[in-house]
Amino acid sequence: MGPADNLRPQLINLYKCKNILIQDLTLQRPAFWTIHPLLCENITVKGLTIHTEGAPNGDGCDPESCKNVLIEDCFFDTGDDCIAIKSGRNNDGRKWNIPSENIIVRNCRMQNGHGGVVIGSEISGGYRNLFVENCEMDSPSLDRVIRIKTNNCRGGVIENIYVRNVNVGQCREAVLLIDLVYEPNEKCTRDFPPFVKNVYLDNVKCKQSRYGVFIAGFKDQTNVSNINLMNCEWTGVKEGNRIDGLVEGLKFT
Repeated sequence: MGPADNLRPQLINLYKCKNILIQDLTLQRPAFWTIHPLLCENITVKGLTIHTEGAPNGDGCDPESCKNVLIEDCFFDTGDDCIAIKSGRNNDGRKWNIPSENIIVRNCRMQNGHGGVVIGSEISGGYRNLFVENCEMDSPSLDRVIRIKTNNCRGGVIENIYVRNVNVGQCREAVLLIDLVYEPNEKCTRDFPPFVKNVYLDNVKCKQSRYGVFIAGFKDQTNVSNINLMNCEWTGVKEGNRIDGLVEGLKFT
């Protein structure tokens, strides 16, 4: 590898570590992702201010194949996803087959970014048990609130997503985006359809967005199931909800 390969390092990269505390820092202008714990356990990320707007792929915090993670009291202003949960890309993720699991995001503020709390797209090892609560998000340059992005190159099962008490001033695209056809032009073997199930949003309020729920699924198989929206108040939704593809069990109460 050389300069022409354009490989950029993460600002903080932790590999196979346990019992981590990252607290009370201001991090800005990373060359790539800001914080990237890989194959780690028992992580607390607390009281951080992260500014990466203008940085390509400038994610805020990306736990990958990690277990037992708490992200709280942080502020994100990013050039990509604020928080992006991962578990390996394509064959690399399937080789290790280690999901991310048990991640709590609470009392955080998100400003600019492609998504507030995101799962994917490198999620081939799967993901389970996300809890998001008491967060605030607001920016015309925040694209989505909760975003799940994957495709049939990745595979994996994404399940048990719980979101409650989130206040959003505005976002550009959707409050909830589930995208199973992310990066359709990616060159890969497309024999690994992903599954998304058991998603719950409770008391999520948004004052302005293009869509409420946007689901881009498959047209020939039902890979999205049990999606529940409860006590949500979305005003200023320009184009309602958009459902492309097959979904089983989409409920609004």
